[in-house]
Amino acid sequence: MAMSQIVLGIESSCDETAAAVLAPDGRILSELVLSQIADHAPWGGVVPEIAARAHLAALAELTREALRQAGLGYAGLGAIAATAGPGLIGGLLVGTGFAKGAAIAAGKPYIAINHLEAHALTARLPGLSPTQPQFPYLLLLLSGGHSQCVVVEGVGRHRQLGTTLDDAVGEAFDKTAKLLGLPYPGGPALEALAREGDATAYPLPRPLLHRPGADFSFSGLKTAVAQLTAAQGQTAVPRPLAANIAASFQAAITDILADRLHNAFLSRPDISTLIIAGGVAANTAIRTRLDSLCATHGKTLIAPPLRLCTDNAVMVAWAGVERLRAGLTSTLDAPCKPRWPLESL
Repeated sequence: MAMSQIVLGIESSCDETAAAVLAPDGRILSELVLSQIADHAPWGGVVPEIAARAHLAALAELTREALRQAGLGYAGLGAIAATAGPGLIGGLLVGTGFAKGAAIAAGKPYIAINHLEAHALTARLPGLSPTQPQFPYLLLLLSGGHSQCVVVEGVGRHRQLGTTLDDAVGEAFDKTAKLLGLPYPGGPALEALAREGDATAYPLPRPLLHRPGADFSFSGLKTAVAQLTAAQGQTAVPRPLAANIAASFQAAITDILADRLHNAFLSRPDISTLIIAGGVAANTAIRTRLDSLCATHGKTLIAPPLRLCTDNAVMVAWAGVERLRAGLTSTLDAPCKPRWPLESL
């Protein structure tokens, strides 16, 4: 094992505090994730100040335990990587500040990781698919803050084909779940409820359907759901009705994503692989529909395991491995960037 290439990854961009240690061949030597769901559930969403304080309280011990499980000290690392954006500024400052301090103390390189690129590179982690996807490939990033269709041309090289014009798909899931009275986090709860409903019960809008391009829009869909739930007045939406709304909403989302990806495939016929990533990529109905779409177009779909779709430090450490291998380390004055588009890398 090339000890000088082992990377410690730290993730603190939103409401998970995570640390992982990866060998250069992709073996996961340790991975830990501390969820903050219980901290934010009473508020129905992530509270940035609560998230930052929780990261600060947990990160040192979590990192210490990740190194212990990997059987290493800081001296055995090749570099320390941390998410520097995009994300909530408080959490980013905690994670990068800790990583920079550790890098200084241990005399190791620091690598600032773009959270979106970490998602984009996850599928290249050896062992996740029969063959490691080669550049270029298409990435569909679906999360609470981002909905993008991107050509990944290489480490630090990306070309955007489409993005959301309003809400991100994960945000649409969470807001719809809240309208239906479902608990936080809303996405998994809505998916579970949708299994009880009739997906054809409500002809909800499909914004931009059959339009050129690969951009997304979800605000009109969310508004239509709000109008359905408002018709119930002050009373809770009955479960059978809520299930039908959830199923119809999920069907509309899958139709939108499939339509936008169809256009992306037509615009880049040279690309044979689609990667889906982000928390919403864990949705079974979406995965099934996109798998069918890829089969129709003769493309290969690669979806990371569910635990690697949501925010995690394995993807941060792997992005660090890829960047360290390419000689792309960062200076210690590299800033946090709450907004950090992939195209700017």
